[in-house]
Amino acid sequence: MKSLYAAAAFALASSSAFAQNAALTTQIAKLSGQQEAKVVAWRRDFHEHPELGNQETRTAGIIAAELKKLGLEVQTNVARTGVVGILRGGKPGRVVALRADMDALPVTESNSLPFASKARTTYNGQEVGVMHACGHDTHVAMLLGAAQVLSQMKKDLPGTVKFIFQPAEEGSLPGQEGGARLVVKEGALENPKVDAIFGVHINAQTEVGTLRYRPGGEMASSDVFNIKVKGKSAHGAYPWLSVDPVVTAAQIILGLQTIVSRQVQLTEDAAVLTVGMVHGGVRNNIIPEQVELTGTIRSLNKEMQQKIWEAIRRTATNIAESAGATAEVDIVNYAPITFNDPRLTEQMLPSLQRAAGPSNVELQKAVMGAEDFAYFQEKVPGLFVFVGGMPKGKNPDETAPHHTPGFFIDESGLTLGVKTLATLATDYLTAAKK
Repeated sequence: MKSLYAAAAFALASSSAFAQNAALTTQIAKLSGQQEAKVVAWRRDFHEHPELGNQETRTAGIIAAELKKLGLEVQTNVARTGVVGILRGGKPGRVVALRADMDALPVTESNSLPFASKARTTYNGQEVGVMHACGHDTHVAMLLGAAQVLSQMKKDLPGTVKFIFQPAEEGSLPGQEGGARLVVKEGALENPKVDAIFGVHINAQTEVGTLRYRPGGEMASSDVFNIKVKGKSAHGAYPWLSVDPVVTAAQIILGLQTIVSRQVQLTEDAAVLTVGMVHGGVRNNIIPEQVELTGTIRSLNKEMQQKIWEAIRRTATNIAESAGATAEVDIVNYAPITFNDPRLTEQMLPSLQRAAGPSNVELQKAVMGAEDFAYFQEKVPGLFVFVGGMPKGKNPDETAPHHTPGFFIDESGLTLGVKTLATLATDYLTAAKK
C-alpha cells in the first residue's frame, strides 16, 4: 500500500512539475518574441560599432544603461570594461549566472550590410578594420533580451540571476590581463556566490532554430607558444660566417609538425599545433641574428596538453642546438578545456529541448576552437551551448567561417538564444531550493 501511495505522490509531483515547466516555457516564448525587434536593433548597433578587447567602453555603457532601466543592481568596470547585472527574484533560492562576451576582432568586414562595420584600428603595428566576426554582438543582444524577459518574471523567480557581460574573450592587448580569468579573479562569481553558469555561442555553420551541445570536453584548451631562435648574423653572400636562424627556424617548424602526427595518440583525443607567425630579417641579403615563431596549441586532454608542451621545448631546443643556435621557448595558457559538467548537462537537457523543440537539439562532436568561458567552469558547474545562426537550407561548407571578413549571422536565430538563456536560468532556479 505504501508503495502505491509513494507512486501516486511521485506521479502527482511529476505532473505538477511538468505543468509548471510547460507554463514557464509558454511565458518565456511569449516574452522572448516580444523582445525580438529590440534584440535585433541592439545587435545591429553593436555590430556597426565594434570594439576590441578591454576597449568596449561604448558597448559597456549601453549595457549598463539598459540593465539600470530594468531596476537591476549594476556593477561596471569589471575586469576593466565588463558589466555585471544582478536580478534578485521574489523568492529565496539559488544563484545562477548567464554570460555573454562583448569584444570584436581585428578583421576588416567584407559584407555589404547597411550596418556593416567601418571601424578601423592599429593592431600589432598594422592598420586593420574592426569587426564582430565571431558573433559577440549577438551574444550581448541575446543576454540583454534574456534580462528583459527574466525581469518581467522577477516576482516568480526563486533565487538570483547574475548577468555577466565579459570583455576580452578574444584576448587582451599585449601586456594586459583580461577576459574571463580576470572576471573570476575580481570576484564576479561571488557576493552572491554563483551555483551554476550558462552561456551560449552563435554558430554560422548551424541552421537557425537549432541548439548543439556536448557533455564533458566540448571545446579545446588554447595555448600560445613563442620560440626565439637566436643565431649569428652575416652577409647573405657569406652564409658560412653565420649561424642562420632562418634555416634553423624552418627546420623547427617542420619538426613541430611531427609532434601531433607522430608523438600524440590521436585515437584518444584530437590535438592541433599551428605556427601562425614568423618574424625575422629586414633585408634580402642580410642573414638576421634572430627569428621569432608564434603559434597555437589545441587539446581536449590535459595530459596530452602537457605532453605537447614538453615536445615543443625538446624539439625546438635540440634542433637549434644541432645548428649551433639557441631556442628560447615560452608557452602561455590562454584558456582551459571548455568542460560541460556532465551532471548539469543531463539535468538541463530537457530545458534545451523545451526551448528549441526536441528534434532541434543535437549532440555535437568536440571542436578545436577555444573559449575562455572555461575559466568560469573551473569554479562552478557550467554548460555552454551553440545556437544556430545559419540561414535555413544553406550548405555549411558555403558559409563564411567565424573570424573571417564575410562572417554572417541570420538574425532570425536570435530569439532562440534569448529563450534558451531564460529557460536555462528559470529551470535551474525552480528545479530545487537551497
